[in-house]
Amino acid sequence: MNAVSSRRWSALNAIVVVTATLLMWPLAASAQLKVLISGGFSGPYEQLLPEFERMTGIQVRTGSGSSQGTGPQTIAAQLARGVPTDVVILSREGLTELIAANRIAAGTDADLARTPLGVAVRAGAPKPDVSTVEAFKQVVLKAKAVAVPSSTSGIFLTKDVFPRLGIADKINVKLTPRGTGAVAMVAAGEADIAVMPVSEIVHAPGVDFAGTLAEEIQLNQVFSVAVVVGLKEVEAAKRLIAFLASERASAAIKSGGMEPLGQRRPN
Repeated sequence: MNAVSSRRWSALNAIVVVTATLLMWPLAASAQLKVLISGGFSGPYEQLLPEFERMTGIQVRTGSGSSQGTGPQTIAAQLARGVPTDVVILSREGLTELIAANRIAAGTDADLARTPLGVAVRAGAPKPDVSTVEAFKQVVLKAKAVAVPSSTSGIFLTKDVFPRLGIADKINVKLTPRGTGAVAMVAAGEADIAVMPVSEIVHAPGVDFAGTLAEEIQLNQVFSVAVVVGLKEVEAAKRLIAFLASERASAAIKSGGMEPLGQRRPN
């Protein structure tokens, strides 16, 4: 490690120590936050939130929406129509759009975790080989229906992967507003497979995780957090972001099929 990296790492350690201390100081009992979150990070978030509320005394109300796409339930659409929101957690692609639309307080965004795209099959069904591009292509071609969320992962698959493989007009793609809808279709036998972030597969009822896509057609999706413009409880939001990005959150993030990014050591 060079001198610059060493100084950066020392500074990061200092920030972590200060953050850990701040997290232990409860705010006033009236402190509240309103969070809008997409499905990709929901598993770790739901596991971690009770501990955060217990440690800090901050009460959090949570709503949900998709990271990208069209329709009234995207996070962008909810913010546009004035749904009260203090903090958003969604794909980096979706957050980039919100930053461009001036919905995010400058300098408050942080990457929390990364997860690859994978394939879900109905619980108990044989797990197809999807480890190579050709194997995945054949599985998709043979499927009676392929369920795909219409958010970030679905945009990537339908606009990039399927056309690149020359199968966009040869497969029956069923777009669902949320990842929960895609796995529900598989669980109900309405689709043979779902292709979506692994973090939305591993804890979904009624489905099994079959494997991840090959790197040539992979989207290692990053989920990020940020403060919405106009927030009054800035200190409470900072504590939530610090907690979700802390080493303390790593175990829950890993168990949710994701790689923690908040405490990565600089190169």
